[in-house]
Amino acid sequence: MTIAVCPGSYDPVTSGHLDVIERCTKLFDQVHVVVAVNGAKRPLFSTDERTAMLRRALDDDGFTNVIVASWTGLITEYCTKVGATVLVKGLRQNGDYEAELGMALVNRKLSGVETMFLPADPVKEHISSSIVKDVARHGGDVTGMVPDSVVPLLQRAVELDSAQ
Repeated sequence: MTIAVCPGSYDPVTSGHLDVIERCTKLFDQVHVVVAVNGAKRPLFSTDERTAMLRRALDDDGFTNVIVASWTGLITEYCTKVGATVLVKGLRQNGDYEAELGMALVNRKLSGVETMFLPADPVKEHISSSIVKDVARHGGDVTGMVPDSVVPLLQRAVELDSAQ
């Protein structure tokens, strides 16, 4: 069985993330979508909220070979734990490749896990979690950029965040 890991902050999950995950489900027997916990970042959503959003979005889309988890620490340790041989990273623009290449080389050195880069769907390559949060903070419509189930959660989180 080939196991792939799709790590990310997923703060929040976007339609671009779901596109990469869906394409992975066709390439690998099992896909672990891992909410990576990074203490250096201040996410809008908690780890549990991000994990629940992913589960809901993936359940709504009917993916049966996907496991959603969260992980604190090196993603290579998670890969070793579950027997994954590949990390999958979606690339939107040239800058993504430059940022991801160094991590891919370190990950291979640490655990032997390979990294596969999937180019973003051109229709969705402009969508990032940062842009989605910025649009929502300014009252813009994020419909289509995130799963429908995420829209009200994002609106509420942005309202709470701005009230603080």
